[in-house]
Parts: sequence; C-alpha cells; structure tokens
Amino acid sequence: MTQDARSADQAELWKIRLGELDQKLGVEVLEESAQRVVATMPIEGNRQSLGLLHGGAMLALGEAVGSWAAVIHASSMGKVAVGVDVNATHHKSSRAGTVRAVAQAIHLGRSLTTHEVIITHQESGDRLCTLRITNFIKG
Repeated sequence: MTQDARSADQAELWKIRLGELDQKLGVEVLEESAQRVVATMPIEGNRQSLGLLHGGAMLALGEAVGSWAAVIHASSMGKVAVGVDVNATHHKSSRAGTVRAVAQAIHLGRSLTTHEVIITHQESGDRLCTLRITNFIKG
C-alpha cells in the first residue's frame, strides 16, 4: 500500500457544519456523504417581495448541498473543495411549506467533482429547481 493510499484510508471524513447563511435560511441536514447530501429549508423566511420562494435562496441551498458533498469527498484524500461552476434552472416556485434538496454525485474525481441537485417542494413533490455544481479539489 502506498503512503497516499494509507493517508486516504486514515483521513477523517469532514462533517457538515452549517455556516451563517445556512443558519439564516433555516437549513437542516438529513443525510451526508460524498455520493449524496439531503437537506431541507423552510419557504417561510425565504420569500421574495411577491411572496414566492426566492430563487436565490434555492440557489444558496443547492450550492450548499453540492459543495458539502464535494468537501466530504475531498476530505477522504486529505484535501478541500471549492466551487468553480454552478448553474440552475427554476421550474416552479411556491409560497409555503418546505423544500428538500438532494445532491447526487455525477463525478467524484481526484481534481473535480460534479453533483446534480434536485430541489422539490416537500409537501407536493413538485420539482422546483435543477442545479449542477462543479467543485475543484485542492490540497
């Protein structure tokens, strides 16, 4: 076994810690792994002036879950991850309830990760947003 393999085996996986924005948004983490991160966020307190869920709040949630998954993966190699690209399509909005974001790994490499994030309205199951995030892994 190489030294790098031993280091990866011994690396402690990073655990999600909510940042200030995550706390203000009311994010709650339900699952965490490099392959999949699941979190929820209330719509109340995250609406824009017309009373709809703010698209920026959905983007912040989607970027958070995708980045967290990337950081967990990077930590397995003793490294960190930083976002380099995020794009999203808003399909629908809502005025009340809770949204659920699921980040699913598309690619977990040694230098890049890509996750697809699907945000749904928890009560109706409607898809509200589809997001893709790419993170760079650095030492």
